[in-house]
Amino acid sequence: MTREEFLKIYANIPINLRQEILLKLDGKEPITWNVAYLEIEQDTKLGKEILKKIDLIWGKTKRK
Repeated sequence: MTREEFLKIYANIPINLRQEILLKLDGKEPITWNVAYLEIEQDTKLGKEILKKIDLIWGKTKRK
């Protein structure tokens, strides 16, 4: 998933759902939509890891 794709999806998520857990990375605390947004927006190493994980999860869903 690209940064732009994530930001487009995030913009359409209701504000009250942004505190919900988006995913869990190995050895880390659960990642909420808001945390993912901040990390991806700031182009951090964690943000890139989040995008890869989302792509793995959602990519499989798209292929079915």
